[in-house]
Amino acid sequence: MNARSRLSLDDVHDLSMRALMASGADEENAKAVTHFMWSAERDSCHSHGLFRLPGYCASLRSGKVNGKARPKLSDHAPAAIRVDGDNGFAPIGLETGRMPLVDRARQTGIAAMALTRCYHFSALWVETAAIAEHGVVAIAMTSAKPMVAPAGGTKPLFGTNPLSFAWPRHDQEPAVFDMATAAMARGEIQVAAREGHSVPEGAGIDKDGNATTDPSAILEGAQLAFGGTKGALLSLMVELMAGPLLGEPFSVEQKEIDNTDGGPAIGGEFLIAIDPVKLSGGGDPLAHAEKLFAALLAQEGTRLPGARRYSVRAKNEAYGIVIPSQLIETIEKLTKSA
Repeated sequence: MNARSRLSLDDVHDLSMRALMASGADEENAKAVTHFMWSAERDSCHSHGLFRLPGYCASLRSGKVNGKARPKLSDHAPAAIRVDGDNGFAPIGLETGRMPLVDRARQTGIAAMALTRCYHFSALWVETAAIAEHGVVAIAMTSAKPMVAPAGGTKPLFGTNPLSFAWPRHDQEPAVFDMATAAMARGEIQVAAREGHSVPEGAGIDKDGNATTDPSAILEGAQLAFGGTKGALLSLMVELMAGPLLGEPFSVEQKEIDNTDGGPAIGGEFLIAIDPVKLSGGGDPLAHAEKLFAALLAQEGTRLPGARRYSVRAKNEAYGIVIPSQLIETIEKLTKSA
């Protein structure tokens, strides 16, 4: 059985900061990236926590990613803004554009943001939840290098192409979902391969196109979209919205230009923010939504999206989280070598 160690969330933050800065990130960029990984570990989303840190560091060390990025905001229309990520990781670009996007949505009712020239490697729910905390509905999507076969196909064409949605609530955490349009997130399959356990049927196929539950075989073959054709169509939508719509590469193009250093490829992210009061014509749409949530929760076995993550926060904040010791050793080496 793989050895494991317990870290406090403060330890997680410190370990990430030291590794990123030793790899070439300045403090501002390291803080932005660390916040996303720290948030994932706090909510037991380990596939997007420290598990991603070696990839972040590899891209900094290879020179592919600008660890001193200073994203630039530009105004393109009353309800459209762009953030040039300055060839850095997505979190600092998202921090640059978040409040301008929220403010624009409040002015116009609905606003869109194009985050370009960035490297996205983190969980989308962190950013949509941050927008929803300002009372604004949020939608985000992004693509990645090819990992998922199209419906009927056997070779990777799409990224896992996640889609996240966040609905604000009065005096409560927002209802948030973040789902890969693939049957499983890539990180979850990689963790399964590392831990040596199988994945559910339908997650992917091997290099010969045969169905398999072996995560290592899927990583060599192709993942599958959830729900067959329906999930594949959503994946295609994300490809178009996060690629050509923004003037950024789609998955196949990302693969063509990436240096395969173990980190993410360059691409774009598309975000939408909606003021629920303006679009509802007044009243209190958030209070109205609570009736739907109550009806949902009245059925045994149900929960609101995001509830599982919220439920583990207090425990993880008090007792820390358990991380494979080998991963900690790998990261510690990154903190000591330039």
